Order: sequence, then structure tokens, then C-alpha cells
Amino acid sequence: MVVGSFAKGCQVVVIGSGPGGYLAAIRLAQLKKDVILVEAEETLGGICLNEGCIPSKALIHAADFYSDTRTSGTFGINVDNATVDLPKLISWKDGVVKRLTGGVQTLCTKNGAEVVHGRARFISDRQVEVMGPEGAQVIQFEQAVIATGSVPFPLPGFPNDGETVIGSKEALSLREIPGKLVVIGGGYVGLELGSVYRKFGSEVAVVEFFPELLGQHDPEVRDALTRRLKALGIKLYLGHRAMSMEKGTPSKVKIQDKDQKETILEADKILISVGRVPNVQGLGLDKAGVVQDPKGFIQVNNRMETNVPGIYAIGDVVGGPLLAHKAYREAKVAAEVIAGESAAFDNVVIPAVVYTDPEVAWAGLGELEAKAQGFNVVTGTFPFRASGRAMTLNATEGFVKTVADADTKRILGITIVGAGASELVSEAALAIEMGAFLDDLSGTIHPHPTLSEGLMESVEAALGEAIHVMNK
Repeated sequence: MVVGSFAKGCQVVVIGSGPGGYLAAIRLAQLKKDVILVEAEETLGGICLNEGCIPSKALIHAADFYSDTRTSGTFGINVDNATVDLPKLISWKDGVVKRLTGGVQTLCTKNGAEVVHGRARFISDRQVEVMGPEGAQVIQFEQAVIATGSVPFPLPGFPNDGETVIGSKEALSLREIPGKLVVIGGGYVGLELGSVYRKFGSEVAVVEFFPELLGQHDPEVRDALTRRLKALGIKLYLGHRAMSMEKGTPSKVKIQDKDQKETILEADKILISVGRVPNVQGLGLDKAGVVQDPKGFIQVNNRMETNVPGIYAIGDVVGGPLLAHKAYREAKVAAEVIAGESAAFDNVVIPAVVYTDPEVAWAGLGELEAKAQGFNVVTGTFPFRASGRAMTLNATEGFVKTVADADTKRILGITIVGAGASELVSEAALAIEMGAFLDDLSGTIHPHPTLSEGLMESVEAALGEAIHVMNK
């Protein structure tokens, strides 16, 4: 035990207060467990609430609203001289974050979970040391839940200085709209934030190592997103590697294609978004005996148990899709297993959304994935340009695509590209989770006129019974 430390005990210690951590702590407290939630930062909520999911969606909404003022003349609404007050927008975004993080703190307290601030590290398989504002203290526990999340993957040659070279954290709190923004990494975060600042007026270039965006998706998904990004005026450098940078006014970024042809991009800000790695540095997993995979993710079973009895892990730190809603589900499983209930992470599908313009959302398998797994596939696609509701919203870009087993007609996956995709995909996830067949969804009455009719229409197209588009 560290000199000057003091000890306290609990039944369960939860390390990390992101979506998985705080939900685990609350659920454990509801299940009458004595819980201590340890958080290294001043506020609860983790990356998602403070630096990721929530603040980014606030800026995306504002950027979309601002962009809409420029095209609203199409239907007779003229908005002249609209401007962006970025400091005021950031202040509003911060207010949203503050209300949510404050709400998490209140929920933890009222449910009976004790919150301790400080950085935790294991010193044995039943003790963690927490270094906090009041010094070091040791917490003895019966069970532990590791929910420390992930951190940005560093890009050699582009150290984050918080000024010129930034990550998503800094990009969400800029005080001025950059004249020229270079985004290194064409993943979800880079595309979302790049689109935000393009709509605010920045010149945006996206540098992506792979030759296509969203390479795991079917071609029509990639094509629709790529086409729209280009229409927005975003310059895409696909199949390029970021080589080096030279700071200045503006800074210069050297990139290189597969043929080693070099291009120099000018940038006022350089946003690095090339992936994330598990946040386990300094956690002392070796002291606890917890096993990690070659990439550093903690290995768990479907009960979220590590190899060490009594120690569980959830969320980004265990790998898989790095999504808050996956962490939510894993947190419930871990809490209920600890409380002695029968629980397991046995979900069929984890839906996902990219909040670009247009939004891209999916649940289950794409056509290419389904074929690769050996399914005899039937598909149906409904374009939003044939949707009355989409026309009234001036949002006819995109489509709904349903993939099903041709032999059994069981739905394998649904992909949605277009306005409102993030809200529509939950019906798709429910259908797949329940093992629905094409007839189940086609026979479900959907209100008219709505975008949700697109799901039904795509299923009818897969059945060869389409009414509002031609059958194949």
C-alpha cells in the first residue's frame, strides 16, 4: 500500500464514467450493490458526453440548419445574410453538455452510487489505487468493472498541439471557423466534423489512406456519400498517406498517393482522426492479471467477464464496434451478472449511424457481407426520390436497402442513406433482433406520409411486390 494512502471498501468498483461506466454504476446501485464509480476527469460522462457523441451532434445540427438557410429559397423562404457566431454556438453546445453531465451526476448520487474522482490503477486483483485531488487512496473491492473507453490513435509526425494539429476534442470547441481545414482520416468522425466546417464556410480537404470511403459498405452506399461530399465542395484525397507537415501561416501538409506522387495541402487547422485504441495506459492490468489481445483490448466472454474471476470489462476497452449504445448494453449485462441474475450479451445486431450529410445508418449485414457468409441473397431498394414525405422535406437523396435470405425470406440487414436515417434504423434493428421475415415488415402498416414507409417499400421490393417503384 502506498505511503500516505487510506483504504476504503466496496462490493463493486467501476472504473470510468463514460456511457458504459455510469450505466453500470447506476444499474448496480439499483440492484442493491455497494458501488464506487471512479472517474479521472472533473465531470462524468466520458468522451461521448463531453467530447464526442453529444457535442458533435449539436454542431452537426447547427451546421445543417445554417446550410438549409442557403437553399430554403427553393420553396420560397428567403433568409438573407445568415451568419455563424461560433463562440455563441460553442457556448450553446457546452450548455447542452453541462446539462447532460450534471444529470448523470445526479442520477448516480440519487441511485446510491458513490463517485470518487481520480486516476485508478490496479495494485492487485482486489485493490485499486486512486490518485485524486486529495492524494492517494486504496479501494478494496469484491468485483470490478473496467470501463475506461478508448483514446485517439496518434499519427506519427503530427503531434497534437491543440492549436494547429487538433483532435475531435479541440475541433468541437474552436473559437473561429478555420479558413482551410485538412482532415486526416476519412472515418466517421473526420467526415462528420469535416462536413460541419465545410457548411460553415471552411475549405475542407479529407485525406484517407484507403481508396474508398466506408469501404466495408455496399458500393451504392459509398457512392451516395462520396457524391454528396463532393457536391458540398469537400476535396477528397482517397488512397493517400499523410507524410509530414510544416507549421506556418498557413501550415503545409505533404501527402502521397500509391504511386508516390506528392501533393502539398495548405491548412489553418489539421484534424487528426485515424482511429482509436483502448485506454489502458497506466491501468495496471498486469497487476490484476487481466489478459489483453494483441491490439490491447481486454478479452471478455458474453457475460463481460475477463479471465480474472470478479473482474469485468465493457465498452470501447473490449473492442468490437466502438459505440456508446453497445457499451450501454454491455453495462447492463455486467451489472446483472454481478448481481447474480441470468444475463449475457447475446444480441443479434448492433445498429450504427454516421451523422454525415446524408446520414448513413445500418443494422445487420450488407449485401456483400451476406454473400460472403454464404447466404443466397435477395435485396430490395427504395429510393427517397420516390417518397412523398421526402419530397415535402426537400430531402430526396438516398435510399433504403433491405437484404434477406432468398430461401427463408428472413431479414439479414437494412441500410438507410438519407435524412432521418439515424431515427429510422431502430425499426430495422428491432426487426432483425426479433428474427423478422420480409412478410412481417411488409404487413406492418406504416403511417403515410413518412420516411419510415421507405423500410416497408424496400421490403416489398425484395418480395417483388413494389408499388411505388418498378419491380426488378
